[in-house]
Amino acid sequence: MKKRAVIVGLCVCLCAGLICPAWAAQKPDGEKKPRPVPHPLTHAWDAPGPSRTELRPGSPAEAGLSEKALDQIDQVIQSAIERKLVPGAVVLVARRGVIAWEQAYGYAAKYADDGYGELRSPVRMRTDTLFDLASVSKLFTAVAVMQLYDQGRIRLDEPVVTYLPDFVGKGKEKVTVRQLLTHTSGFAAYVPLYKQGGSREALLQTVLRLPLAEEPGRAHVYSDVNMLVLGVLVERLSGKRLDDFIRESIAQPLGLAETMYNPPPPLRKRSAATEYQAATDRGLIWGQVQDENAWALGGVAGHAGLFGTARDLAVFAQMMLNGGTYGGKRILSEKAAAWMAQNQLSALSDEKHGLGWQLDRGTYMDALGDSRSMGHTGFTGTSLLVSHSQQAIVIFLTNRIHPVRDTASLTPLRNAVARQASLAISVDIPWQDGAWFAGTGDDRQATLTAEASMAAGGTLTYDTWYRIENEYDYGYVEVSPDKIRWKKLGDAATGESDWVRVSWRLPEGVKYIRFRYETDGTINGRGWYVHHPVLLDRTGRKIGTDWLAEGWSREGGREEKP
Repeated sequence: MKKRAVIVGLCVCLCAGLICPAWAAQKPDGEKKPRPVPHPLTHAWDAPGPSRTELRPGSPAEAGLSEKALDQIDQVIQSAIERKLVPGAVVLVARRGVIAWEQAYGYAAKYADDGYGELRSPVRMRTDTLFDLASVSKLFTAVAVMQLYDQGRIRLDEPVVTYLPDFVGKGKEKVTVRQLLTHTSGFAAYVPLYKQGGSREALLQTVLRLPLAEEPGRAHVYSDVNMLVLGVLVERLSGKRLDDFIRESIAQPLGLAETMYNPPPPLRKRSAATEYQAATDRGLIWGQVQDENAWALGGVAGHAGLFGTARDLAVFAQMMLNGGTYGGKRILSEKAAAWMAQNQLSALSDEKHGLGWQLDRGTYMDALGDSRSMGHTGFTGTSLLVSHSQQAIVIFLTNRIHPVRDTASLTPLRNAVARQASLAISVDIPWQDGAWFAGTGDDRQATLTAEASMAAGGTLTYDTWYRIENEYDYGYVEVSPDKIRWKKLGDAATGESDWVRVSWRLPEGVKYIRFRYETDGTINGRGWYVHHPVLLDRTGRKIGTDWLAEGWSREGGREEKP
């Protein structure tokens, strides 16, 4: 699993020679730094500014987003539909409390069977299509648990058996509520509960009697069983079935009129169909929960079963951005909301997990994944992303298992959508002449090359800003005598840095110099920017250069205010 790290105090480290011995922090004599325009770019990356606390539709500009970059989402989704990766999708992007993008694509229901035989009347996707949210349901269960915490009815580090006396079995007396929320309880990843048959009550008793696969607190193993137990916990302590509790304590206060378990039959045609399930003799699943265990439990379970729309999920996400409130209704205490967004696994796993929420998952958050990002995915093809740093929400809902579950991984597509949302957030380039941008992409090689005969050596100086995947993606400065043999002067960029002016001492015999950006097969950051590269010979004389861009582009800077 990839690790993410943030380079803190980069400028200090560079000046001290801790990153690269070839890096010199001092600006060469005779080189004047271009005059920055004094006003900042509005709503730039890492500086979204004040945010509305209630969502409303608006323009990309109001959200601090680029409409041109958001438009590219159309191409991303249409390509996926043409390749039969998904039959359809809904994408919603919001920032600063403004819904700037909300589009539906393809079909909500297209196929009648697992042989891809088409329905007589396929149903087009709509922005208000109801989706089987699958494991995104876990977030609502987790919030329900934290509401009980706020009420003083549970303690996170109390053994679960304190509240559920029939939660028995060797070693289970040590399992805590926190361990269930963080998937560190020791349960196996999956149990085919539906194969046992019986009533809902009998199956939940089976869940409580399940043995552990390993000692609690030893490892992080994502398991539906954890959330099944938490669903029982909510029901026992509240005296209400889970669907009733979530409706009354979360959905109704937030105004989520289309978030529900077991949608009524009239809503079937407004639901996204999922798989054709021959193994359970259910046929085409449409308007009912797809997950076999949740189905066996009557459609109501702690790990799956919830249906909802993109707009409802966006409200739920905004509630978390607001610290637990929305529309004047407090759903969670500030403390509970903050704890859900804090990593609980620092000593146990490279992955980050809060209380119920996944954190900093570049595999579907891409550049929006950082220490203040939270979200979850669902097996049916759903995902929710909340970025506190950018005050942004990305809801991406698909019916990717319609009509069969054995399809290509959705990870690249989820990342592509998050990537376009991140590219819609501009980087503040504090000069009127703009800067070079290395672009984004997996397995990328982008070069910016200049010819400059420097037989006696010299200096390269430029401004740089970057947010790229630390120790997996790199920006290099390279020199060559013949444009064939290239020598790295060092790693110019990895991790992150705000704008800083830096210099490299160039060796003798240099005829060509280039910036080269190299990425691996997954996860991009917001990218690498280079402003005003200047070459000076040994005497300090400026050498005129033309830069050949292969994969790089120019982005505009600040406009002078009158």
